[in-house]
Amino acid sequence: MIQFPAKLEALRTEALRKAQPLFHAIDESAMQNTHKVLNSFARHQVSDFHFHHTTGYGYGDAGRDKLDEIWADIFGCEKALVRSQFVSGTHALAAVLFGILRPGDELLSVTGAPYDTMQTVIGCTAKPAPGSLADFGVAYAEVPMNEGGIDSEAIASAINERTKMVLIQRSRGYSMRKPLTVAEIGAACAAIKALKPDCICFVDNCYGEFVEQYEPTAVGADIIAGSLIKNPGGGIAPTGGYIAGRSDLVELAAARLTAPGIGSELGASLADNRLLFQGLFLAPHTVAQALKGAVFASIFFSLLGYKTLPHPEEPRSDIIQAIELGTPKKMIAFCRGLQRLSPVESHVRPEPSQIPGYADAVIMAGGTFVQGSSIELSADGPLRPPYAVYLQGGLTFEHALLGIMGAAAELCPD
Repeated sequence: MIQFPAKLEALRTEALRKAQPLFHAIDESAMQNTHKVLNSFARHQVSDFHFHHTTGYGYGDAGRDKLDEIWADIFGCEKALVRSQFVSGTHALAAVLFGILRPGDELLSVTGAPYDTMQTVIGCTAKPAPGSLADFGVAYAEVPMNEGGIDSEAIASAINERTKMVLIQRSRGYSMRKPLTVAEIGAACAAIKALKPDCICFVDNCYGEFVEQYEPTAVGADIIAGSLIKNPGGGIAPTGGYIAGRSDLVELAAARLTAPGIGSELGASLADNRLLFQGLFLAPHTVAQALKGAVFASIFFSLLGYKTLPHPEEPRSDIIQAIELGTPKKMIAFCRGLQRLSPVESHVRPEPSQIPGYADAVIMAGGTFVQGSSIELSADGPLRPPYAVYLQGGLTFEHALLGIMGAAAELCPD
């Protein structure tokens, strides 16, 4: 059994004391979101019949179609596409971009540089990958965020007649900027529509689902996308992603996932549909557990003298907790300590490595039941200044707390 130094045990007690008042808002949001999910399941009459998988083309897949309807209902939009055929959140996001944008169009990111893997999809990296948007003649521009968030004045100067889509990344990605709240996303969408009414507002919703009581599609976003092995899969979904929003836009993205003329009509549920339904049902509670872990980590590592973002009292719109460690050595130690307190592959020692889609070597920790799941406790980060790790997930708060203690013990062995 791993024993923690007395100093860390004392800090744990202090961090828990400070965290308890902050947990109330998390619990209330989880209650409201669970109520919303329950109401939708009842309204759409979910039955055991919907849990069975299908094969081949997937004609008449009642479970798949029911899940799409429920997802659209919960997310406050016209249509959803929830599929195990998406291999990642990046894949779902790419389907939206390639499904809607055409040669000569411009994509404008209004939250600065997007997540590393999305830069590869767009083709705005130093070494663009074959088949990127740039290869297909889609132009790209970006507007950095300012200290207050989205820079409306800069957007007004950047948007033009070629700008067909605006990309809004809700989460921080591998940066130290703050995530956007749903209200801030709604305000940005309204401002963009005032400038160019036909401009499509597309939100990368990864890491944000069920953190607040509404999703971006309920406040003006035209289309959003994300991963099922993050928040909305509840730690149960074995793979997959989703797209939700305006019906015509979702169908365009579906034609990219399958083929024109096929769209969302086909696609067998090769994974047991029960896992996707049950994961969605558990998602509000699971996200709350991850948020409590993030709040604890923010307080705990602040007490250890490290810079953390968000600060403990700040409103949260994603599950990610950034911790600035300052050196590659400390990043590696943090991840190794977290890995030791993982339920799966606790014996593995993480090493930095090059990963497809990333410009820098990345260190990752996460002994997860679903490979790569970031609603399960994990941490990662690129080995570049400011040498921050990005902690996320935790199926239970108890595990999150112990994993965080393990990371700290590796950093502070005495």
